[in-house]
Amino acid sequence: MKRLPAKLLPLGGIVFTVVIAAVLLLPRDNPAVQNLDDITNDLCIVAPTTPYDPDSGLDMLDPRPVPDDARCPVCGMYPARFPNWAAQTVFKDGAAHFFDSPVDLFAFQQRLSKDKRYSLNDVAISFVSDFETGHKIEAQHAFYVHGSSAVGPMRDADLPAFASREAADTLARSRGGKVLAFADITPELIQSLNRSVHHRH
Repeated sequence: MKRLPAKLLPLGGIVFTVVIAAVLLLPRDNPAVQNLDDITNDLCIVAPTTPYDPDSGLDMLDPRPVPDDARCPVCGMYPARFPNWAAQTVFKDGAAHFFDSPVDLFAFQQRLSKDKRYSLNDVAISFVSDFETGHKIEAQHAFYVHGSSAVGPMRDADLPAFASREAADTLARSRGGKVLAFADITPELIQSLNRSVHHRH
């Protein structure tokens, strides 16, 4: 019988230890779920808000630079990587959530009634980024293009935002789509655009 090379002996010991530990940690009186319909989605990790920093030199309700480590609470992406799409909501306590696109901002606000910490009444102001310049615009004052060939960070149809109707019209003429005002952004539109909106939190 051939003996294992000396180099493989420590590896074999590690594998054996891991297998034994896994067997010992298995629950004894709870059998594995046999029916996939019995699996629930009760646990969901949502990115935390970013607190207001009084030393930032910004007023509490000013738009903020997107922190590099901020995660979108809808899709988990890093909004700082998409400056011309990024959006943010600032709550009355000064905390903020950052989103990788206007669609995720609207999707989040639609389901705030399910949030345990904040409600829609707690939202002080929301901002979107101008698609051309990256400058922050109040979401209610922006114009959006629906149905253009401009795809968002999730590589899906999205709503590029603009500070002026003229700029939005220019994109719609060159890349297709229809210009919408804030009042035209309906829950049905956001639901059709956002793959993550059905995810329960």
